[in-house]
Amino acid sequence: MQPVFLLTDLFVYAILLFVLWYMWRVRSDRNLRANWRLAMRRPVAMVSSMVLGFFLLVALTDSIHFREALPASAGQTSTQYASEANSILDKILQPLATARERSYSEPLSATAFRKETFERDGVSVRDYPRLRFGGKHLKDSAAELSADVSSQTWSALGLGIGIILATLLLGLAMATATTGQAFSVVLTHFKNGQTEWPWRSMALTFSLMVLVITWVVMLSQGYHVFGTDRTGNSVLVFALKSVRTALVIGGLTTLVVLPLALLLGVTAGYLRGWVDELIQYVYTLLASIPDVLLIAASVLLLQVFIDKNQGVFETSLERADARLFFLCLILGITSFTGLCRLVRGETLKLRELEYIQSARAFGVSTPRILWRHIVPNLMHLVLINTVMQFSSFVLAEAVLSYVGVGVDPKTASFGVMINTARAELAATPLVWWTLATAFGFMFLIVLSANLLADAVRDAFDPRTRLRNASPVMSNTQEVAA
Repeated sequence: MQPVFLLTDLFVYAILLFVLWYMWRVRSDRNLRANWRLAMRRPVAMVSSMVLGFFLLVALTDSIHFREALPASAGQTSTQYASEANSILDKILQPLATARERSYSEPLSATAFRKETFERDGVSVRDYPRLRFGGKHLKDSAAELSADVSSQTWSALGLGIGIILATLLLGLAMATATTGQAFSVVLTHFKNGQTEWPWRSMALTFSLMVLVITWVVMLSQGYHVFGTDRTGNSVLVFALKSVRTALVIGGLTTLVVLPLALLLGVTAGYLRGWVDELIQYVYTLLASIPDVLLIAASVLLLQVFIDKNQGVFETSLERADARLFFLCLILGITSFTGLCRLVRGETLKLRELEYIQSARAFGVSTPRILWRHIVPNLMHLVLINTVMQFSSFVLAEAVLSYVGVGVDPKTASFGVMINTARAELAATPLVWWTLATAFGFMFLIVLSANLLADAVRDAFDPRTRLRNASPVMSNTQEVAA
């Protein structure tokens, strides 16, 4: 096995390292730790974090690429590797990816979606043919399909409930040993939600996620749970592969926006004068250009460069990844103006405060004032805006891919799925499951990011912060007393 590092993979690893560093910094900073405690004590924030954590785990497993070693032949002295790279997620989903059908098939179906002419018992008939993979273990699909799906559903629910109960009992036992309280007391506080952290909401979310994942995994062994597309590929596989694209665009574009907006906004607001006018001219000029036109022109220029220089990228995966990386850069350059204006306006207000005036009077250098006094007092705005922009970048990718100037058509993304569904919605009969799957996954990602952004805003913004005002906190204090 030969490791392969794509451009976006390196930035995914960089984001992971940054998150780990920030967690370490939060633990060592009392104010940050208090703000994050306030945010995460809200049930909606913890539930959103769990959902986003699951999607981040999927994206991370799809960001570890490698080339498999080919079987050795006679007289071969060196190890040969496959031309295309795969990820850990590809290996996990390989049984579903290889179970291809001829064309469309509905979710949990054993027959094709459209009638075909074929021979049955030596007679030419026009009917719905059996699928190659979906329901192939059934002898009579018409009579056995419903009973088999119901049986596997109950089995999945039983397995999921067993996992949930085992995890719940283990957690309660650990809480009993940690707090020194009786098991019945811990269980009562858990059921009534009288805990410092929203464990009840987390348990309900964990239970729902376990049940859904268990059901999908068990039924995927014999069916296409979310159906197949026009080429017979599993829609579930394409949707899971699209998660990485959405999170890479959201995360990588945010990393491009942050330094540009923070550096230019703070510099313009603090120095003022001709520096402020120059920076305002730059971001006003960029804001006046339609984003879609600039992105389309940049992506088309990159595509021309890739077509004329095939030797720069060894595989089609590297070419598609380069287009994704370049799209994130262009999207970040065209999207930093809003945050830059916000940072500039807040810096103009902060530079007139007394502690900044005192620092200048004592001869503190300008870079030190910016780094030690201005930037820390802007971070609540930056953090809130970052989390809120993440979801907008995920939606932007879908729109750009829909109009044909987004990611490479061979790259799995929600925008490509929606673009494919545009023709399917006009078909007769209606092919609805591709659009429904893309909508469901995007809805969960964007909704979770928005809800987490609301909780972070309430905790970090001094004007909306409400410390110790939630009923859970008051109940916890009463129990402790």
